[in-house]
Amino acid sequence: MGIAVSMSGNGPSSTEPEATPLTGTPSGKPVVAGEGALNALSDYLSADMEACNRAIVARMDSPVALIPQLAAHLVAAGGKRLRPLLTLAAARLCGYPADADHQRHVGLAACVEFIHTATLLHDDVVDESQLRRGLASANAVFGNKASVLVGDFLFARSFQLMTADGSLKVMAILSAASATIAEGEVLQMATQNDLSTSIDRYLEVIHGKTAALFAAACRVGAVVADQPDAEEEALDAYGTNLGMAFQLVDDALDYAADQQTLGKTVGDDFREGKITLPVLAAYSAGDEEERQFWRRVIEDSEQTDADLDRAFALIAKTDAIAQTLARAADYAQKACDALAIFPDSYLRGLLMETASYTVSRAR
Repeated sequence: MGIAVSMSGNGPSSTEPEATPLTGTPSGKPVVAGEGALNALSDYLSADMEACNRAIVARMDSPVALIPQLAAHLVAAGGKRLRPLLTLAAARLCGYPADADHQRHVGLAACVEFIHTATLLHDDVVDESQLRRGLASANAVFGNKASVLVGDFLFARSFQLMTADGSLKVMAILSAASATIAEGEVLQMATQNDLSTSIDRYLEVIHGKTAALFAAACRVGAVVADQPDAEEEALDAYGTNLGMAFQLVDDALDYAADQQTLGKTVGDDFREGKITLPVLAAYSAGDEEERQFWRRVIEDSEQTDADLDRAFALIAKTDAIAQTLARAADYAQKACDALAIFPDSYLRGLLMETASYTVSRAR
């Protein structure tokens, strides 16, 4: 998408005290684009992220041996931990002090990651997924029962972290997001195999299952920094639109990526009969014979080994991936626009370029 970013101000240098806010631009250091923006964001917040990772590891510990074993498997699978990174970035963007006495954002970033990881464990059981981030999924290694129960444990840990923070407002935001995620997953199940699902209903699904936690992760960063409602709303809008773009691209990648890039088995959405925008776009644009194909494989769940390649061909023919990515780009631009309330800074630029990368990773 290539969003131009203004870069004014002066940021932290290696000689500045720890308490210096992280919202300035390091002298002579341009905002990088593409995947480099996400890496740069992680590097810029490395001290915060290291503290968050320590909190995650500590809270994953348990005298019940299976819990840390399964947790270690999750950690080994990697991942960029985008959601907790957004909490840390939002807090710093709002001027939250960078010193040892101000660590609320770290605990809440860990809380956000636990909510996310718990949902992944449960999702992989529901979807019968065998791969997660390119490795065997936890349910494939440890079984469904262990995955569900450890997911419950992580949800419980997340609420312990909310309670430790002590803010009813934070608890309201994150608990509401947790409920919305569950509603989104149930709604996705209800629309499964149903080609009459409207695009609006599909967007409601991805808002629930993905965007709600992105929004909450960003919003609590503003809350810990004691920002006015306008800044809270801006970061909520940034997170919501970033999450929508992120999920749209994920849905496109299921029909446009190889297994190594996708990190899970290619065609999982197709085999499960999930209703995503690429499928809806291809079905809408298809002729009667093509629509009969989609009804057979999605609604009737009658699939042969050759059907996935046929689905890929029809999606390519109808330009369904381009339509999906165009909508994702619109959401990414809205995410960037939401940050206009904040002064130009290196950190704001990285957040804007992270939104841009969310779309470009599929190209």
